[in-house]
Amino acid sequence: MTSATRRWLTAASGLAAVAALLLVVLTAFARADSGPSVPAEDSADVGFAQDMAIHHQQAVEMSFIVRDRTDDEEVRRLAYDIINTQANQRGMMLGWLDSWGAPVAPGTPPMSWMDDGGHAHQGGDGALMPGMATDAQLDELRAASGRDAEVLFLQLMTVHHRAGAEMAEAGAELADTDEIRDLAAGMARSQESEIGLMTDLLTARGATAPPA
Repeated sequence: MTSATRRWLTAASGLAAVAALLLVVLTAFARADSGPSVPAEDSADVGFAQDMAIHHQQAVEMSFIVRDRTDDEEVRRLAYDIINTQANQRGMMLGWLDSWGAPVAPGTPPMSWMDDGGHAHQGGDGALMPGMATDAQLDELRAASGRDAEVLFLQLMTVHHRAGAEMAEAGAELADTDEIRDLAAGMARSQESEIGLMTDLLTARGATAPPA
């Protein structure tokens, strides 16, 4: 082998090593770009998780109240379902917020993530978002019992679910993460189904749901 040939092979080997290193670097960047990203604090994903966690918290609270104000099996069963489902979903959303390094409390008006701010809501008497019961309504529920408690709970929860389903549909459409999109879509379906159930329960008690 001539010295010229050896020099050529050495140079070729060096170029191959550089090319291999470049390929490794480019592959690493490609993997990083295609991997899961953390949603920004002002994203629909974070806004949905923050707002829906608050919305769910009140639904769980109302369900605990009616559970202790009636012996009716159908209403108590619905209350247990809401407690278990929405408490679990709330825990998931709070866990995602923590993993994203996002605060639990939103820094913007509630529901402003849904569009350009047109859904932003400034409620009064504890009703932070559309559909949420006021403090006075919660006090009325705590003071009621039997059929009165059942009817009031079903009416308040129907309004609560309508707004929750609207928020969930927006979350399923606007979110970027699979976690939020899938959870929100499931929420919308289940809450619409429960609205139908609550309408039937109200009818059986000679009452009607509040107008939409």
